[in-house]
Amino acid sequence: MSRLQLTMACGDYDRTRALAEGTVRADGIDLNYLRLPVEETFFRMMRHREFEVAEMSLSTYVHSLDADPAPFVALPVYTSRMFRHGSLYCHADAGIERPEDLRGKRIGTPEYQLTACVWMRGILGDRHGVPYDSVSYVTGGQESLGRIEKAKVALPGSVRLERAPADRTLSQMLADGEIDALCTPRVPSPFAAGDPRVRRVFGDVVAAEKEYWAATGIFPIMHVVVVRRDVYERHPWVAQSLYKALVTARDQAYESLYDTSALRFMLPWLTPQLEEARELLGRDYWSYGLDANEATLAAFLRYHHEQGLSAKEWAPRELFAPESLESAVI
Repeated sequence: MSRLQLTMACGDYDRTRALAEGTVRADGIDLNYLRLPVEETFFRMMRHREFEVAEMSLSTYVHSLDADPAPFVALPVYTSRMFRHGSLYCHADAGIERPEDLRGKRIGTPEYQLTACVWMRGILGDRHGVPYDSVSYVTGGQESLGRIEKAKVALPGSVRLERAPADRTLSQMLADGEIDALCTPRVPSPFAAGDPRVRRVFGDVVAAEKEYWAATGIFPIMHVVVVRRDVYERHPWVAQSLYKALVTARDQAYESLYDTSALRFMLPWLTPQLEEARELLGRDYWSYGLDANEATLAAFLRYHHEQGLSAKEWAPRELFAPESLESAVI
């Protein structure tokens, strides 16, 4: 019997590499794994539905649920998780000494609906007295001209948003002081080059993120894995099959990361940093599934709705294929 042929577009991650290399196979599926940059994957999946399975921004996925019918069904697999306090940059002369000073400022963001930026707007509002509508936003390409929102958004009237000039990138505008700050998943080029005009808003990023974890127990989720709805409706069994394989691939990455015979990645203190992460966040710090992540997802879904990006506040369970939330017990 032939296996189902599916193409999956996803980043190059340790937690999915066994699927990409074929050492882990999903039951009944031959998977053609395309290693693509996340921006390309999201754009092509959202605009043209090119892949049967893909990694997707959590924000973009939740926004897509407003469509009838929704074009995708998600699995509770989180290919990207990241504390995002380090994603806030400011101009050195903007008068921003602490995050509370962002009130009333002009902040760049490549797209308003980026997951990292939804998280940081929510965190700034909850913990630093900077409501999402207390600043103004400028959208556009960070390093290249012409970037647009991958999905149309209809924002509340309290949100002040404008496009960057056609001949200016957000990185240029930040370095030149034309915007006060920038919220972005990628390190802006002036900061990477050591330009003294650009610095991070949180001076000690690691301390701020550890304090946030201690106070909230939230390790922010950035990306999920989605199945195109037409594929899911024809073959509902793929949800559980893919979920099991993705969990197995992640578990292999957990194990290999703690192999001290030779460093797997070019980080001198990888092993003690891993041990510290386990001590602080728990051994299953990159958990999949719903139960261990319900509070994290609920916080994000509240932010997403409050910021005008979803028509209703979804419940975490509503995001996922029900077949991926249960498994047989022997």
